[in-house]
Amino acid sequence: MADAAVDGARGVLVAADKFKGSLTAVEVAERVTAGLRRVVPGVRVEALPVADGGDGTVAAAVAAGFERREVRVAGPLGDEVTAAFALRGDTAVVEMAEASGLQRLPAGVLAPLTASTHGSGELLRAALDAGARTIVFGVGGSATTDGGAGMLAALGARFLDAGGKPVGPGGGGLAELATADLSGLDPRLASVELVLASDVDNPLTGPKGAPAVYGPQKGASPDDVETLDAALAHYAKVLEEAVGAKAAEYAASPGAGAAGGIGYGALLLGARFRPGIEVMLDVLGFAPALERAGLVITGEGSLDEQTLHGKAPAGVAAAARNAGKEVVAVCGRLALPAETLGRAGIRRAYPLTEIEPDVEKCIAEAGPILERVAENIARDFLV
Repeated sequence: MADAAVDGARGVLVAADKFKGSLTAVEVAERVTAGLRRVVPGVRVEALPVADGGDGTVAAAVAAGFERREVRVAGPLGDEVTAAFALRGDTAVVEMAEASGLQRLPAGVLAPLTASTHGSGELLRAALDAGARTIVFGVGGSATTDGGAGMLAALGARFLDAGGKPVGPGGGGLAELATADLSGLDPRLASVELVLASDVDNPLTGPKGAPAVYGPQKGASPDDVETLDAALAHYAKVLEEAVGAKAAEYAASPGAGAAGGIGYGALLLGARFRPGIEVMLDVLGFAPALERAGLVITGEGSLDEQTLHGKAPAGVAAAARNAGKEVVAVCGRLALPAETLGRAGIRRAYPLTEIEPDVEKCIAEAGPILERVAENIARDFLV
């Protein structure tokens, strides 16, 4: 039985994140639009691909009208890569994963102790060179656990061992840190609004810190996790000697542990921490698009417990519910009961597995299956 039709005349807003490994956020919007129009040819659909600060953030900004800028920077292992940031006016969106993300590692290679965020610092510098006065720094999907030391070094900081030489790259190198000097940081940083956009609120170290929670995803063994946690704690202690008590305060702050501790480095630069999806909805112009919509379609690859903790669909649904809009979600896989979805502001979820139970097929043929899912949404809500 079809759901009661919403005010389809006001149009549909598709504000979904990527289906990781299958479809970009832009492709999700295209496929949903195609499916809706197959059932309701004249329906007005507005696409606003979204991201929560992790990988895909620059692409979402470009889809919303930002200009894509490319620059050569150091990848996580020091080899040069082409990374992009997004610019509109004097606002830049910088995604650390573009320079220092897992996708920048060679296939099958993980470097939990030595991967560096140096390229992320170079990306921030490129945004400053482009005239940015506000920088939204989206962090997530990192290959690194270096507490942002590489990023800070790229921006002018110095991290030296007992012999006065620069410490080695990555979190592992910080065990040898003897002195830290932030006096050479790029002076332009002092007059820029830097926003740390992240969907995690972990501190730098400890049982909920960056190494313990996220290190294993980057290839860290239990011994590596112990090494990295001790090295980052030592790093924060040396920084406390260099810049005072705020270094210890930042290490314990929510978001410090984001993306292998690059959140900590950003806080040392004066960044303000905000949930990534909230920042991105502001930057992308979600509020005016929401006003024009009768139905909102959000989603991501897997709707699960993690979704509820700051991921894009939860942020979209919360904002839409506050505006009194009907929200449905599309996803590859659904692992939340209807009551939980309802509490999050999502009226109903449409997983690809409802149409194609074979998960491998869902991943391989996500686009066509998503179009069929969107046809069902149109029948249920727009007809």
